[in-house]
Amino acid sequence: MLYDLDWGAITEHICSGIRSFVPSWSRGVIVGLSGGLDSSTVAFLCVKALGSSRVLGLILPDSDVTPKDDFDDAITVARLLGIEYRVLDIKPILNVFIDSLKVFGSPSRLSVGNLRARIRMCINYYFANLEGWIVAGSGDKSEILLGYFTKYGDGGCDFLPIGSLYKTQVRLLANFLGVPSKIVNKPSSPALWPGHLAEDELGYPYSFIDPILHLLVDVGLSPVEVASKLNVSLNDVLKIKGMVDSSSHKRSFPKIIELPLSLMGSI
Repeated sequence: MLYDLDWGAITEHICSGIRSFVPSWSRGVIVGLSGGLDSSTVAFLCVKALGSSRVLGLILPDSDVTPKDDFDDAITVARLLGIEYRVLDIKPILNVFIDSLKVFGSPSRLSVGNLRARIRMCINYYFANLEGWIVAGSGDKSEILLGYFTKYGDGGCDFLPIGSLYKTQVRLLANFLGVPSKIVNKPSSPALWPGHLAEDELGYPYSFIDPILHLLVDVGLSPVEVASKLNVSLNDVLKIKGMVDSSSHKRSFPKIIELPLSLMGSI
């Protein structure tokens, strides 16, 4: 049900959405290329929708933590698609931040990891503002629902081409599009610190998570019903539901504290 889909029709629908969203006045779309599954798939879709001349790849490694394979795979994708790409090592920028902030104490692994993601977002928008691009995000539905992204980091973008597809579905779409098999089969990793793997941090493989998310969110079953239908532990279903519930703030605009009309005055 989740996986036996018409990938040709899905591809055309996403490409049509990209063409509708990206305004004619813009130069096209920026894709931050990490060498991973999601960003590679987004790049393939954007090129298919807009043509290679309207896609810019930004490859922004941190030479301290970015695996060489990821860097090489990002270059491979850019060259395979024939898009313009630019490479910038963000390590010196990150070090300026850390040096400036160390007066307040030693940074944590999480604070530095999220800072890496936010620096990349700032660079994406620097070029978007400078040259008139639109920023494409590479988040998928699994990551969005779980809150498994950095707020105002990789979550900072103008639109999400694969935001309706679960991670396991993105792998199938990537294979359909011709993304190199090495990338399709690569373990998911935000690479925000050495050895960082998504499924290790989440505690479950996406093949386990995605059917649970589908039944909870799309079908609307209760946790008890999901556990029974999939023959999995109710405790595991509740943990995954807890990730969805606790990350809801990441999927909405900042809360506005509304003032009553009585305090607002009148014209």
